[in-house]
Amino acid sequence: MKIKVLLFGIVTDLIGENEIVIYLPPNSTVENLRLSLALEYAKLGNIHEFAVAVNEEYAENNRVLKATDVVAIIPPVSGG
Repeated sequence: MKIKVLLFGIVTDLIGENEIVIYLPPNSTVENLRLSLALEYAKLGNIHEFAVAVNEEYAENNRVLKATDVVAIIPPVSGG
């Protein structure tokens, strides 16, 4: 299935895009997406440090994705 992934912050800089499409098998989870991103985009390093939102809600690793979902990768934010 085709999943639209929105990228924010440093992730956009590392990948060079603000939106990508990832192809996953049916019934894949957020964890499967994380693993796929880590394999395809080595520059992301430890993808497990990034939050994942599905349809504008933070998602746990066991959430099953649907082809109609919009996923966002949200890096940690720090400031002062």
